[in-house]
Amino acid sequence: MRIFVRLMGYTKLYWRQFLGALLAAGLLAGTNVALPYILQEFMDRYLQNKSATVQILLGFAALYAFGVVLKAVFQFIQNFAFLMGAERGLEDVRRELFRKLHTLGMRYFDQTPAGSIVSRVTNDTMTLGDFWNVLLSVIVGLFSVVSSFVMMWNLNHRIALYVLAFMPLLLFAIWYYSQYSSKVYRHMREKLSELNTKLNESIEGIGIIQQFRQEKRITKEFEATNEDYLATRKAMIRTNSLLLSPIINLLYSLGLVVVLWAFGVMSLDNFVAAGVVYAFTQYVANFFNPMTNMMDSLSFFQDGIVAGSRIFRILDDQEYAPAQNPGADATITKGKIEFRHVSFAYDGKHDILHDISFIANPGETVALVGHTGSGKSSIINVMMRFYEFGTGEILIDDRDIRDYPMPELRQKLGLVLQDSFMFYGDISSNIRLFNQDITDEQVQAAAKFVQADQFIEKLPHQYHARVIEGGSQFSSGERQLLSFARTIVTNPKILVLDEATANIDTETETMIQEGLRRLRKGRTSIAIAHRLSTIKDANLILVLDAGRIIERGTHEELLAKKGRYFDMYELQNGDTAIE
Repeated sequence: MRIFVRLMGYTKLYWRQFLGALLAAGLLAGTNVALPYILQEFMDRYLQNKSATVQILLGFAALYAFGVVLKAVFQFIQNFAFLMGAERGLEDVRRELFRKLHTLGMRYFDQTPAGSIVSRVTNDTMTLGDFWNVLLSVIVGLFSVVSSFVMMWNLNHRIALYVLAFMPLLLFAIWYYSQYSSKVYRHMREKLSELNTKLNESIEGIGIIQQFRQEKRITKEFEATNEDYLATRKAMIRTNSLLLSPIINLLYSLGLVVVLWAFGVMSLDNFVAAGVVYAFTQYVANFFNPMTNMMDSLSFFQDGIVAGSRIFRILDDQEYAPAQNPGADATITKGKIEFRHVSFAYDGKHDILHDISFIANPGETVALVGHTGSGKSSIINVMMRFYEFGTGEILIDDRDIRDYPMPELRQKLGLVLQDSFMFYGDISSNIRLFNQDITDEQVQAAAKFVQADQFIEKLPHQYHARVIEGGSQFSSGERQLLSFARTIVTNPKILVLDEATANIDTETETMIQEGLRRLRKGRTSIAIAHRLSTIKDANLILVLDAGRIIERGTHEELLAKKGRYFDMYELQNGDTAIE
């Protein structure tokens, strides 16, 4: 009920459409009971005593035809108005869900498979369209049941009560179906989510799958998941086949038998007009048929409730991106960065960073080095506010980082990652990231600054060259150059490089080193170094191990200590380079 009420909340904005559908449904129900009444009057008043004339025949035919046309009009208005309101409500749900996903912190996406998220935004939201259509079936059904019973009551009180006696059986069937089917549908939705996750994983990792000849294993795993999903679908089909239309049709047939038997008994002592029997049987059909539609729709209802619960789990998730302080309005002017005794844990329990402290003065470069898992990227993650740090302080220009509004941080902190993601579009849109305030001249200047113009201008359409999803037609080095240009075009005050040259070949790296040196002038830079030769000119080098700073100093100072940094540099360059 809680999920149902909450889903209905999305229809409030479109109450006019739903009100129009309700009025049309009421008029449709009235038309449905009027049509048998017209034929009853014709049969009992004129056909029975053979008094019908051509004018009477044409008059009743025209009246009945007019009723049929009205019925079609009311059906159109009812369906169109209701479904348009439902579609707009569905659009609002999908929009709110998409917005919510972009407010969640990185921890949520670390823990939730991408395929599961895609399934909720696409499959689950589409199911809500059928869910709201159930309400239309219920409304039409209630109008039809009530109006049909009223007409049966007017014709014969006692026989109408016989028909009403089937109602408890109908309600019990509906209750039992809802209790049993909810489990089936919940399990089916979970399996569909697993199926989407497998599909998403196999598409994203197709290169590795083919390289290591994993096609048979992946196919086998997909088939196993697909078979599990098929089993849940079979359970759903079996449940629907047993508990939906067959039950209603059985009760309708029994009800019709009871009505005909009752009229048959009455005819033994009294005359029963044929029109009354005809009209009564039509009202019995109108009484039970909507029940069939309602029961058929219950499968969509249960599916919608399960889909709604999965959607609301995302909407109610509290794993938000780190929040800034209320009223945050500070502005980054100098670019000084300071970490004071910062600790951090991804799961909130086991610290990855331990008592990290350092200062990067304006215009200085601080390099982070260390083996995989030493905590380099974690420092970047908390400084970029992708994750909330635990204890300690992070200051920019001697103010708490939480005093700066998020747009200010995103504008003044430029991040270049090791893996560059390219969006579908062209080179120009990937550099400006669809920010129309950035001119074509600025885009070209940024590309030239990092020397990406050398390969861009060789392309047929240059800056308007098409970029497919992921930018796979470009080399890793070319994608990284575009990523550099994307960051530089915003003119950030602080530059963050997360092993930004790791995927660039030696020739390309040499080509952009001068550009990076020019880029770092006047900017504070935090760089995770993969190649130690690229950070020789850093003002401060921090050597990390297991989340702790174990050495700090300049390149020459650390080599003189002959500690961990010395060993790492010797391993990369050899004794000759040190000499």
